[in-house]
Amino acid sequence: MSDSDSSNGLTQAEGRRDTLWRRIRNRFGRGRDLGLRESLEGALETHEAQHPGESVREETKSMMLNIIEFSNLRVDDVMVPRVDITAIDESDTMRDLLEKFVDANHSRVPVYRETLDGVTGMIHVKDFMRWMTSKGARKKKAAKGEKPVLAGLSIAASELSTPVKQAGLNREVLFVPPSMPATDLLVRMQASRTHLAIVIDEYGGTEGLVSIEDLVEVIVGDIADEHDTDEAVEIKPLEEGLYSADGRVDIAELEALLNVDLLSDEEEEEADTLAGLVFKIAGRVPTRGEIIRHDSGLEFEILDSDPRRVKRVRINARNVSGGALDTGEEEGTG
Repeated sequence: MSDSDSSNGLTQAEGRRDTLWRRIRNRFGRGRDLGLRESLEGALETHEAQHPGESVREETKSMMLNIIEFSNLRVDDVMVPRVDITAIDESDTMRDLLEKFVDANHSRVPVYRETLDGVTGMIHVKDFMRWMTSKGARKKKAAKGEKPVLAGLSIAASELSTPVKQAGLNREVLFVPPSMPATDLLVRMQASRTHLAIVIDEYGGTEGLVSIEDLVEVIVGDIADEHDTDEAVEIKPLEEGLYSADGRVDIAELEALLNVDLLSDEEEEEADTLAGLVFKIAGRVPTRGEIIRHDSGLEFEILDSDPRRVKRVRINARNVSGGALDTGEEEGTG
C-alpha cells in the first residue's frame, strides 16, 4: 500500500470517528425531550448500524454511559457512610495506627479528636512508612568472614507508643456537604491534590467519607487490587430457600433474587438496603439472634449486629406466601 493510500485510509477512519462524535454532540444540542443517556445510546446504535465493522467496545459504551450517570450524582450517592469509616483518634498510639492500616487495607486513615465529628486530617500510609524508617534502626548480621547483610528494621517500643498527634503526619482533607455534585468534588480534589473528603451535615457532624477512588469507580467500575477478596459477594445461598446476606445489600437486588415485593410504592423511599428494611420492620436496630418477619412470610434472622447497624442476616424464604411470589405469569390449570 502506498503512503497516500495509507494516509487516505487513516483519514477515512478518523473521519468516521469524527462523524460519531459530531452526531453525539448534535443530539445533545437538540431541544428534544430526550435524556442524555437515551441520546448517547441512540447515537451509538446509529453509528454501529452505519458502520457494522466498527462497533464500539462494550467497555467503552459502559464508561460513556457511566459518565452521564455520574453527572447526575451527589456526594451522598457515592460516599462511604459514617458507620463504615475506619479512623483513628489523635490520642491513640502509632502502634494503634499500624494495626488500623493492617486491618483495614486502606492507604489513608482519617484522624479525629475525641469523636468522628472532629476530624482533623488524615494520614497516608506512605508518610507512616517514612516515619517508621526514620525512627527505626537497621540491624545487620553477617557470618564470620562475610560481608554484612541487611536483616531488617528495628523500632523501639517507646517510638510506637508516640501519640498520633505528636507524629506530625496529618494531611489536610476536604470538608464538603452531602448535596454537592459528585462532578464538582472530583474537580476540586484534582485542583487541590487532596484525595479524601469528609462529608458533613448541616450541624458540622461527620456524615460520610469520599475518596477519589470512590468517584473514579463510578465511571470505570470497581477497581480491584491484591487485597480484594471474594467476600464482596453479598448474598450467598446456603441451601434451598436459605440465604446469608450482608446488611448493605440493595433491596432491589434482593427483590429480584427472591421475586418478592419487600416495600410498597409508598414505602420505597424509606429504605435502600436489607439492614434498612429490617430496621423499618422492627422499628429499631434488632440484636443478634432475633428473627424479624416480613408480611410476605420471609424471616430475617440477625447473625451479626451492633448497637448502630445490622451487619449480616440469614434469610429464610421457605414460608413465603404464594401471593408474594408474583412472577407476572398465570398458573396453568394442569
